[in-house]
Amino acid sequence: PVPSARHRGSLGEPRALFAQLSARGPPPAPRWPIHCEVIKEPIEHMEWVPPEPEPFCQPTGHEWPPATLGEEQGTVIYHLSPAPPGSCFTRARIGGAPGPLSSLAAPLEGPQDTTLLFESRFESGNLQKAVKVGPYEYVLRLRPDLYTAKHTQWFYFRVQNTRRDPLYRFTIANLAKPKSLYGEGMQPLLYSQRDAQSRGVGWRRVGADVRYYRGGGEERDAFRLSWTVRFPHDGDTCFFAHSYPYTYSDLQRYLRALAGDPVCSRYCAVRELCRSLAGNTVYLLTITSPAGAAAKRAVVLSARAHPGESGGSWAMRGFLDFLLSTHPDAQLLRRLFLFKVVPMLNPDGVVVGNSRCSLAGRDPNRAYGTAPRGSFPAVWHLRAMVERLLAEREVVLYCDFHGHSRKNNVFMYGCDGGGAGAGPRLRQRVFPLMLSKNAPDKFSFPSCKFKVHKSKAGTGRVVMWHMGVSNSYTMEVAFSGSTLGGRSSHFTVEDLKSLGYHLCDTLLDFCDPDPAKFQQCLKEVDALLRQRLGREPGSEWSDVSPSELESRYGVAWGPCRAPGFRRGLQTLVSPHSTSGSDSSVSDGPP
Repeated sequence: PVPSARHRGSLGEPRALFAQLSARGPPPAPRWPIHCEVIKEPIEHMEWVPPEPEPFCQPTGHEWPPATLGEEQGTVIYHLSPAPPGSCFTRARIGGAPGPLSSLAAPLEGPQDTTLLFESRFESGNLQKAVKVGPYEYVLRLRPDLYTAKHTQWFYFRVQNTRRDPLYRFTIANLAKPKSLYGEGMQPLLYSQRDAQSRGVGWRRVGADVRYYRGGGEERDAFRLSWTVRFPHDGDTCFFAHSYPYTYSDLQRYLRALAGDPVCSRYCAVRELCRSLAGNTVYLLTITSPAGAAAKRAVVLSARAHPGESGGSWAMRGFLDFLLSTHPDAQLLRRLFLFKVVPMLNPDGVVVGNSRCSLAGRDPNRAYGTAPRGSFPAVWHLRAMVERLLAEREVVLYCDFHGHSRKNNVFMYGCDGGGAGAGPRLRQRVFPLMLSKNAPDKFSFPSCKFKVHKSKAGTGRVVMWHMGVSNSYTMEVAFSGSTLGGRSSHFTVEDLKSLGYHLCDTLLDFCDPDPAKFQQCLKEVDALLRQRLGREPGSEWSDVSPSELESRYGVAWGPCRAPGFRRGLQTLVSPHSTSGSDSSVSDGPP
């Protein structure tokens, strides 16, 4: 049970972390399970936005595998020992396993040896095995989430000893999902250290002949991703990744900068929500202007319950960048609302490179209903915090940021339980509709779903909704990109961050004292649902089940932006604008 406000004990307002998170020293190093080997070299990547859109590649249309040798005919050149079968997490330490590192990569035979050198023993890295099956061909296997035998999707690894001219082929042989956006034109990401140092170029989409197909023989239940690529330089150090990495250390560097900003510290408090199983801090940010806090409604946001969905962290970065800026809309938001933000719910999973689970070996976003404090501390403490908030004020919005591997664009899952009358069921759809109008080239309202499936009963959005948060959502961000507004291209980091800015914009629209926009969206949603159901205007439809609504709800939405809406955040020059200062602009009541 969640403790009452009178018996909070250690669950009261969490203790300050400014002593830990000093702007002068390095952030606390991540803690790893004791059996994990970790290389000592720091891994950091520059942020970069391609000057031109990166279009989806043309799908080959082939479901059969490319002509390549099997693993049994190749040479194992990298093999990371998995956790023992049936094992579970016991303890952790900074830097992981003590003692010298194992030599996992086969040594080169001389300068003429073109074998690639693989490595994944760094923060968020995931690659378990590499087999060389041809001069420039490699079959790879990912490591399942720790203490499980499944959830292979996220990959992030380093290769060295590259050659510029040959065409390389990589095949990941043990992916879990039968459908993937790689089958619809998505490409992997490549980072070249030499290009970053000499040309200022960061992560970019690469790969030709990209195929996603079912494995053969004894591995019919596994799926394979295969692509070809040419490296940009001889002797380079490169990285491949499923999505733009955002590590626990990246978050700590960001929060350290906030702690060192005397202006931000006036309205942003960085606290410890709890400690993870490994002892890593789960951070809680409280953001609001000092004046009138007791009367404000609350907004709760979270991200990275699933560690392999790194796009959620970039969207959260964009949200925080804007909310903590000097823009007048950001100041207005801080005057109107009390924000509670947990930017990384599952730091252990992020550290070790899991796709979905925490070190409990289970999905934290299925544990909100029954989460034991000892197994899922972040979920338990987040739920307890929201329960305390609801006892003292309205929580106007809860939104949990996630990534999606099978559908393009950005969309939301909401909560329509049916049987509540037409009014509440329409209002549940207004916030996503408004967001689609503010981000018409990214957010797809027709892709939103509102049925509460039994299998999702333990998710954050459903449990928060049952607790009394009427507007409770999961925001899903495609790993690939957008097909809207004339686009057919991958998301950039800036695209992902812009979702946070647009969410801020939409919150102001949603809570505008002038009800015109809200009423207009209610009418639009009502008209759309009646059209899908074949009902006449004025007729009753509240008896229609959520399942029937979902089955009929898939035709493209009409106008992208309704008249009278705010101009949106796309007109901003930069969310980091420093023109003006909170020392001269009041954050108090208007």
